[in-house]
Amino acid sequence: MKAAIYTRYGPPEVITVGETDKPVPAANEILIKIHATTVNRTDCGFRSAVYFVSRFWSGLLRPRFHTLGCEFAGQVEAIGSDVTSFQIGDRVFGYNDEKFGAHAEYITIAETGAVATIPEHLTYEEAAPLTEGAHYALGNIRAAKISGPQHVLVYGATGAIGSAAVQLLKYFGAKVTAVCNTKNMDLVRSLGADVVISYMEDDFTKISQRFDFIFDAVGKSSFRQCKPLLNKKGIYISTELGKNSANVFLALITPLFGGKKVLFPIPSIRKEDVQFLGQLAKDHQFKPVIDRQYSLDQIVEAYRYVETGQKTGNVIIRVGEKDQQAPLRNQAPANI
Repeated sequence: MKAAIYTRYGPPEVITVGETDKPVPAANEILIKIHATTVNRTDCGFRSAVYFVSRFWSGLLRPRFHTLGCEFAGQVEAIGSDVTSFQIGDRVFGYNDEKFGAHAEYITIAETGAVATIPEHLTYEEAAPLTEGAHYALGNIRAAKISGPQHVLVYGATGAIGSAAVQLLKYFGAKVTAVCNTKNMDLVRSLGADVVISYMEDDFTKISQRFDFIFDAVGKSSFRQCKPLLNKKGIYISTELGKNSANVFLALITPLFGGKKVLFPIPSIRKEDVQFLGQLAKDHQFKPVIDRQYSLDQIVEAYRYVETGQKTGNVIIRVGEKDQQAPLRNQAPANI
């Protein structure tokens, strides 16, 4: 099968598209023919290994698994002898950051893993980005115990995580203030944000509103910077470690004092989470924002684009299509 392969850590150019063995499903696994996947921050982080700690999962000196890609959408082509919850021909989507493998024509995953059926109205390209950004956002929202009309600020509301966070927070009943660039203000309003601030025109730290939860979805702020905006027992969470891994240290220290605090939840995903996100998509309460699409042969270009930090939402890889001269760009990012 065709796959995007890397055997050493480094820049996007360490990825090459070539042939590798097609996986065979174990008794408890399904074999999925992939139609769409994504290139995202998780893939970039494990490929570059800039954060050395990631190597404790992926391999200390070199990658243990040679094909990245954590989220996918495709069709079940074969099932193991013990599988009962899926049938050949089912359209499925899911997430696997244990062994990756979605940047290829086929992947196997346990039927009890983070995989579920695709809502009927979604294409493979629309289903593929349902999990990566959303499960990070969902885990952080749950850690902050948002379940009603609390005031929440999302910094970086146009990335895969931030755009999912805005939609999920509105589902849970929060009042959302979102910070983004000027060109995407209308997009973020369409996702449900109550107030939208352009960081290019205004200093969000000067606003009068105080928040129960500040979620930095791009890791470009700090607890010190945001602390004055928090209510007495407000919570700050960032998707990044922070300067000198400060957010990890603060997550250990600040909860001891009973006031404003930093949390640093360890991300995880279960089948129930994938099913939940699929149900929200089915009910038209969550739809990932899509920036542009590439073919598998263009995956290095896709990595380069993601690492500019300028993407809006998600970058899709169409698997099984011939190379094209240029990536397919949406006229406008998809919204609800």
